[in-house]
Amino acid sequence: MHHLNIDLETFSSEPIGETGAFKYIESPDFEILLFAYSLNGAPVTVIDLAQGETIPPEITAAVFSPDCIKHAYNAAFEWGCLSKYFGKALPLEQWRCTMLHGLYAGYTKGLDATGRALGLPEDRRKLNTGKALIRYFCCPCKATKANGMRTRNMPSHDLEKWKLFKEYNRRDVEAEIEIERRLSAVTVPDFVQREWETDLEINHRGVAVDMDFVNGALEIGSATRNALIEEVVKITGLDNPNSVAQLQGWLENETGEEIESLRKDTVAKMLTANDNSAEVQRMLEIRQELGKTSTKKYNAIEKAVCRDNRVRGLLQFYGANRTGRWAGRLVQVQNLPRTYIEPLPFARTLVKDRKADALRFVYGSVPDTLSQLIRTAFVAAEGNVLIDADFSAIEARVISWLAGEEWRLEVFRTHGKIYEASASQMFGVPIELIKKGNPEYALRQKGKVAELALGYQGGTSALITMGALNMGIPESDLPDIVHRWRDANRRIRDLWYAVDNAAVQAVTNGGAVGVRNIIVSKEYNAALNTDSLTITLPSGRKLYYISPQIYENQWGSPSIAYMGMDQKTKKWKRLETYGGKLVENCVQAIARDCLAGAITRLEEAGLPVVFHIHDEVVIDCRKDTASLEDVIRIMTEPIPWAPGLPLGADGWVGDFFRKD
Repeated sequence: MHHLNIDLETFSSEPIGETGAFKYIESPDFEILLFAYSLNGAPVTVIDLAQGETIPPEITAAVFSPDCIKHAYNAAFEWGCLSKYFGKALPLEQWRCTMLHGLYAGYTKGLDATGRALGLPEDRRKLNTGKALIRYFCCPCKATKANGMRTRNMPSHDLEKWKLFKEYNRRDVEAEIEIERRLSAVTVPDFVQREWETDLEINHRGVAVDMDFVNGALEIGSATRNALIEEVVKITGLDNPNSVAQLQGWLENETGEEIESLRKDTVAKMLTANDNSAEVQRMLEIRQELGKTSTKKYNAIEKAVCRDNRVRGLLQFYGANRTGRWAGRLVQVQNLPRTYIEPLPFARTLVKDRKADALRFVYGSVPDTLSQLIRTAFVAAEGNVLIDADFSAIEARVISWLAGEEWRLEVFRTHGKIYEASASQMFGVPIELIKKGNPEYALRQKGKVAELALGYQGGTSALITMGALNMGIPESDLPDIVHRWRDANRRIRDLWYAVDNAAVQAVTNGGAVGVRNIIVSKEYNAALNTDSLTITLPSGRKLYYISPQIYENQWGSPSIAYMGMDQKTKKWKRLETYGGKLVENCVQAIARDCLAGAITRLEEAGLPVVFHIHDEVVIDCRKDTASLEDVIRIMTEPIPWAPGLPLGADGWVGDFFRKD
């Protein structure tokens, strides 16, 4: 088998960060400028396509040969570029993504960041001059008298920069090859490779968008915001109605009280005061509305939509560190607002007809209505329907199965009411009594917040974070809820400590320790001269924790720290972990594997997935192709590697995306 390592430098007038790679490549002025490659480890060659050089016939043959594996960092981009260049979609099974390899092995995203985390020497890392060179040659430039009113920089405009750009292109391939070498001890499973291929096919397929609706929402949103701003000026007389400081000062002057902030929760609390003047009350209402007037997601759709009115590239494969869960891109479908208003079709019609006043009359707040309607911008293709199916309480089911908590498994095999069942176990009340109309129903809130907050070794602070106090639960009750939940779920509690002990033992003594359906090990990477703590999941996929060390925690017990990306600071540093956190990683990773398997089965059944959110899939197909029942049956098929895991799903069929 031959191996071809590739890196491309390209031009397009579309800003890739806003439009995504697919629209970027679709642009009529898209062009490959430089093609750097190494065949079978030979020194890197840079082909200057921008200045008339051509790809050698043997390299073209290698690009198409099934006997040659193509490697690239973020290979989806190179695959897309070369597919357009050659006028046909290249076979995905012949491509390998070095970024995926690094993410699978527990490292971070980005060629430079990964190189630094792996300890690549300076002469093997990505050149730090790259961003400036990319801005110069790969993006349009502003026309000025100084540059002769040109809108694009060509090689001839700065030959020294172009020479450096070619060196930058060459170094990217060298860095990618060195990263591959250092990761060679870690093997990406074949099924994960196939999942990557399927993910790229789904991203390439994209989802249809109702642009008439989107444009209507943008027009109404802009007009509404402008009207509210004008009203702010009329009420307050402020020079800058968008200034938080000025508005805060005006409110303090009007109320005679010090106002800590104008956060959403603060404004909501102030609105409940009985002594507000009419002007203050209206100003607070406007502030609340202005908080919902953002049309950023509609703007994101407008920027990313391709010529055929489909948005592509919404999903990031292995977007979540270590667990491998997907993340959102561009429109960020992973955190769309919920939909509560009814009837939705009528609301959409009013938006498409630009009838803001009617929208306000029927549904109340226009900004809030537009926010809720963003989901409905995604629609079925003409003649098709969307079929949506969502795994029910997947994490709760997985942790119950992983821990062997039998009473919980029986709940999921039967009625599925885990909040009621949890409250019943915690407080010793028959589940039949925990229903609306009975005083015992109040216990459901405690069961619910406990289920949401306590599964991964959380305590009272986790309950507060999950909204226990906002549910009306007294803070004094929280320690009792923690104690009762842990006592009712002893196998889950034991799982935390068993996984923690296994990890400490593996790091300290080496070898492998089995805990239920997972295996905790320490593995050595000779190319990096470093260890990794690994957890082998039931699917066969592994979670990697780089360079683990044992330290003494604040309670005097041994704990684990490893090298990883801090999600807040975005810095590569030593991170602490513990049993509950490791269990959380495992549960979320297993839930991810359940979803990945379901997507594979749906695709094999001829049911094209257009995108998915968390544990929910959206299919766009003809009405007579399949039913919701068919999709749910495929979603909940028994999983060979998870015998006894009770899966459940529910969903809907419709013309546009929504949230039931």
